Amino acid sequence: MNFEFTVLQFFILCLAVFRLTHLLVFDKITEFIRSPFFDEIVEVNEIGEEEVYLVPKKGGIKGFFGELLSCYWCSGIWASIILYIGYIFIPFIFGPIITILAIAGVAALFEAIIQRLIIE
Repeated sequence: MNFEFTVLQFFILCLAVFRLTHLLVFDKITEFIRSPFFDEIVEVNEIGEEEVYLVPKKGGIKGFFGELLSCYWCSGIWASIILYIGYIFIPFIFGPIITILAIAGVAALFEAIIQRLIIE
């Protein structure tokens, strides 16, 4: 097994981890993954509108995963571990997954830059 890592491989893995982490923590499409680990709290703001807050469940395994999925930094560590180990031990499966996530990560960064340029 080759554990050497080029700068390009590192950069691609970084982009893949960025995208996977964002997908798990923020994106609407993966809300079904997060929902069992959170409680919804509805509050009425000062102008009478309802605001919904997601709070990690307390204790146990659901609490652990709720805390994990509410923390971008924590989820990023686990995403890094999973993608790196997968790439090292099962590259024929994880290579394409990492490539797709990295491409999506670059596209997300481009979109954020373009949105910022348009708004300013």
